[in-house]
Amino acid sequence: MDFLRNASIFLALYLNLNWFWVSAVKVSGNEVINLSHKSSAWEPLMHISANLSTISSITSHFEFRTFDPEGIVFYGDTKEGQDWFVLSLRDGIPEVQIGKANMLVSVKGGPKLNDGAWHKLELRSKGKYVVVEINNQEKLELGMKSDQTDEVLTGKIRLALGGMLVDQKKLLHPFNPWIDACIRKGNWLNLSTPWDAEPSWKPSPCFPEIKTGSYFPGSGLALFNTSDLPGVKTEESGVTIEVYGSWHGTLMSVQSNEFQFTFPGVKKKERRSLSVDLKEESGSSNTADATKLTLTFLKHTLMLNGKQELVDESIDFLSRWTDGMILAFGGVPGETENHLQGCLEKILIQGQAVDLDHAFSKHPSISSHSCPVNTVNELTES
Repeated sequence: MDFLRNASIFLALYLNLNWFWVSAVKVSGNEVINLSHKSSAWEPLMHISANLSTISSITSHFEFRTFDPEGIVFYGDTKEGQDWFVLSLRDGIPEVQIGKANMLVSVKGGPKLNDGAWHKLELRSKGKYVVVEINNQEKLELGMKSDQTDEVLTGKIRLALGGMLVDQKKLLHPFNPWIDACIRKGNWLNLSTPWDAEPSWKPSPCFPEIKTGSYFPGSGLALFNTSDLPGVKTEESGVTIEVYGSWHGTLMSVQSNEFQFTFPGVKKKERRSLSVDLKEESGSSNTADATKLTLTFLKHTLMLNGKQELVDESIDFLSRWTDGMILAFGGVPGETENHLQGCLEKILIQGQAVDLDHAFSKHPSISSHSCPVNTVNELTES
């Protein structure tokens, strides 16, 4: 009986593994690929491998567009990750990091690429150097010499988009990996083999024209712990959240063990819930003309757009903020209805811009740094 049970388990695992292999999504490397909509920070959106003996040119080029100042773009390695490189953005500027023979090298340079325009990037190997060309001009060159530099490489080369195939702890200069960006017209080592994506991956179109902001399509939330956000300066000034944009649905909610507040309120959830009705207005690409909501937490008071909305002497909102509450943009955690749809052009807390890439949880459908220009429903590929 044990033998039959073990055989059944083995057969089930075998069938499941083969189902996974067969179900892997194949993606052409030259089509439009949106890097932003993935569920894991460091795991690649997709990857490819090839025998080095079949590679005729160690050159890859593609067009790239983003407003995001930081994140991982392109990764490659040999020797199952013993030798690797990664191209990322930091402050909008390209950065290359290489790990080889127990050495780590990092170099950053070139123009800022997070201007929302399409840029052509080319990475190639030139002897002992890695060269990054931007818009047909060499902008970055990184040389590296070791005892293994001149060896003949054998085995496989692996490439990945939007993530790494080795532990991020190997990086010399850590960064936030999430990136809201699109790639098109890719040529990867002159290979015609399609990329492999996870079976759960679904293609996300890129907007024809974009503007800065955070786009919520109506299907998910971005969650922060308030203790990780800018804190209380003085009790008199409290904590202020400013949101600019155009939206409908639930903009945000605040939760602790004692209460839940929703803005705008849809229905009362608990004894202490606060319902706020906001007039729907059409926002503008100009932040100064967009709809604005200002929410201020004082010690025992909530102010909305300069007006007192709630006074509760039993709750110290500022202490709760410091200790940690869940601040959700896009809806109410645990609910599936009335999620935010629209573009939040700017989110400020205590006057500091909030980057949704720093949320402890963010739904893959949310674009942290780009919104469509013409309409929130426009999802046509460029």
